[in-house]
Amino acid sequence: MTLVLLAVAVAVAVAVAVAAVVVVGLVRAGRREARAERARREEEERRQARRSLAAVWKMNGRQFEECVAELCRRDGCTQVRRVGGAGDLGADVLGRLPDGRKLVIQCKRYAKHRSVGSRDLQTFNGTARDEHGADIPVFVASCVFTRQARAFAAKHRLVLIDVNLLGFWNGGTPLTAFLDLDIGRSGNHRKIAPDD
Repeated sequence: MTLVLLAVAVAVAVAVAVAAVVVVGLVRAGRREARAERARREEEERRQARRSLAAVWKMNGRQFEECVAELCRRDGCTQVRRVGGAGDLGADVLGRLPDGRKLVIQCKRYAKHRSVGSRDLQTFNGTARDEHGADIPVFVASCVFTRQARAFAAKHRLVLIDVNLLGFWNGGTPLTAFLDLDIGRSGNHRKIAPDD
């Protein structure tokens, strides 16, 4: 009888161990699948955001500035006006955020395969606060920013909206969602291939 109980106990222990291995394997597989699905959804969101920019890449600089001004109005900004042009001292759009802070925006409607470097940001930084009294200086580009430009922006508290974030903004994400992003860590530096 003791031998039978011992055999049953061993069989139960083996069954529990096998079940535990199976459950752990299923949990790990589920986590891998969830990560893969999350990555797939994030990539699809990026693709959707870029698709929403098809019209942006067809605009000229002035139309792009008007588009950015309209996005600001949509998001509750007040006193929004396009001021870009010769002698604009780095300001293309001026306005006030819903909380009253002064917004100064520089727009660059470049081809999607280009990038904005730190020199453009240095120029903008030199005028946004001093010349225009910006509480929130924002640089919006239809392309990516270089690594050096992102580092400069992070150091000087400039808000960058690159092609990826612009796609989300254009797709309905409010401007205020981008104001506190960690510029050094958000976005990427990979240029988008030009159209054939």
